[in-house]
Amino acid sequence: MTTTLKRSLRAGLRWTSLRMRLVVVFALVALVAAVSASGIAYWLNREAVLTRTQDAALDDFRRQMQDTAAALPTRPTKDDLQRAAGDMAAGSPGYDVLLEAERERGKPIMGYSDLDTFTRDDVPESLQRQVARKQPLTSSNDHEYHLFWQRTSIAGTPYLVAGTRIIGGGPTGYMLKSLDQERQDLNSLAWSLGIATALALIGSALLAQAAATTVLRPVQRLGDAARKLGEGKLDTRLVVSGTDELADLSRTFNRTAGSLEKKVADMSAREEASRRFVADMSHELRTPLTAITAVAEVLEDEADTLDPMIAPAVHLVVSETRRLNDLVENLMEVTRFDAGTARLVLDDVDVADQVTACIDARAWLDAVDLDAERGMMVRLDPRRLDVILANLIGNALKHGGSPVGVRVRIEGEELLIEVRDHGPGIPEDVLPHVFDRFYKASASRPRSEGSGLGLSIAMENAHIHGGDISAANSPDCGAVFTLRLPRDAEGIARNDGPGVQAPDENGAT
Repeated sequence: MTTTLKRSLRAGLRWTSLRMRLVVVFALVALVAAVSASGIAYWLNREAVLTRTQDAALDDFRRQMQDTAAALPTRPTKDDLQRAAGDMAAGSPGYDVLLEAERERGKPIMGYSDLDTFTRDDVPESLQRQVARKQPLTSSNDHEYHLFWQRTSIAGTPYLVAGTRIIGGGPTGYMLKSLDQERQDLNSLAWSLGIATALALIGSALLAQAAATTVLRPVQRLGDAARKLGEGKLDTRLVVSGTDELADLSRTFNRTAGSLEKKVADMSAREEASRRFVADMSHELRTPLTAITAVAEVLEDEADTLDPMIAPAVHLVVSETRRLNDLVENLMEVTRFDAGTARLVLDDVDVADQVTACIDARAWLDAVDLDAERGMMVRLDPRRLDVILANLIGNALKHGGSPVGVRVRIEGEELLIEVRDHGPGIPEDVLPHVFDRFYKASASRPRSEGSGLGLSIAMENAHIHGGDISAANSPDCGAVFTLRLPRDAEGIARNDGPGVQAPDENGAT
C-alpha cells in the first residue's frame, strides 16, 4: 500500500476529516428523511388497517343487535340469550358476543358465544358504565343508548371491545374482536419499513462516499501538491480540468507556485552570485594581503628605529593588516560552509591536551582556569575544535574579562566544554543574536576589534560535527557558553550529513 493511499485512508477515518463529516451529514439527512417517511407511512397504514377492521366489526355488531338481539322477548331466558349470542358470533366476521338481560329486577342473566374466550370480566368498567348510561334526548340525539367501543389488551393480545343496549328494555350486548392479525400485519409492515430505512441509510452513505470522493479528490491533490511545494519541490503543478471553483483554485495554485519558483530561483541566483563574489574577493585579497602582511611585520620589527612620529602609524597599519587578514580568512571559511564544501578530518584527540594546546598557542595560560582530566579521548576534527575553542575563549576574554573558566567533561555519548567568564553577562535582547553573522551588541562601536563572524563560525563548526553551542548568563555573574559535540563524529562524516563531506585522501579541508 502506497504512502499516499495510507494517508488518504487515515484522513478518511478521522472523525474531524471532511470526508467523514460529509458521510455523517448525508447519513443523518437520509436517516431523518427515511425515519420520518417510514413513521408517517406506518402511522397512516396502522390507522387505515385498524379503522377498516374496526368499522367492519362495529357495523356488523350493530346489525346483529338490531336483527337478532332485538327479536328476543322482553324477559328472555338464559337459553334464549345463549342461543342468540351463538347465532350472532357465528354470523360475525370473527368476534365473540356476550348478551346480558334481567330475568327479574336485580337478577341478571347472561349468554355467551364462548365462555372460555369472552366473559364480562373482559369488558372494561369504563365501557360498561358508558353503555349503561341513558343519553338525554335532544334535537341532535334521537336515541337513548349508543354504541361505544374501546381498544384494550388482554394477556398481551390487542382486542376491540364494543357494547350497546337495545332501546325499550332489550338486552345489552358486548362484542370482543381480536386485533392480533392486524398487529402481525403491522409488525410485518414495520419490519419492511425498517429494512427500507436501513437500505436508504446504506445507500446514502455510499452516495456520500461517492460525492466526497468526487469533491475531495481535487482537494487531496491540492493538499499533496502544497505539501510537495512546502518540501521544496517548486516545480510541482496541478493538472487543471473543468471550470468549477476547484479548477479556479488549482489554476491559482499553479500561478502561485510558478511565481514562487521564479522568485526562489532569482533569490538563489543572487545568493549564489553573492557567495561567489565573496569567495572570489576573499581569494583575490589573500595574495596582496600576504605581501602587505610581510611588509607590515618588517616595519613592526623596525618600529623602534623609526621616527617617534611615524611609529604609532606603523603599529596601526600592522594591527589593521592583521585584522583584515583574519577577516578574509573568516570570510573564506564562511563561504566554504555556505557552499557545502567544508569537510571533517577526523582524528582521535585527547581533549585536555587539545584545549591546553589551544590556550598555550595564544598565550592565554595565565588568564584561563582549565578543569579537564587527561585521557578523555574523542574522535573529531582537531583543527575545527581549535577554531571553536579559540573563538569561545577569545570572546570570553575580550568581552567578559579574566579569569575565564573552561570545564571539560563527558556525559554519555557527548563531549561538553563549558566556557565561563566573570564579566557583566550578555544583555537579554542580545542573547538570541550572539551567533548571528556580523552581529555586534553595540551599534555605536562598528569598528570593534572583532569581525562579528567568530561565534558564527564556531557554531558552524559545531554543527558540522553534529553538535551545538548554547549561550546563557550565569546566576552568579558572567556569560556561559556550552559546547556539545558527539564523542565520535565518524557517523557524521560517513553519512555525509548537511554541510559535511568525507575527507579526501590527503585530509584537505
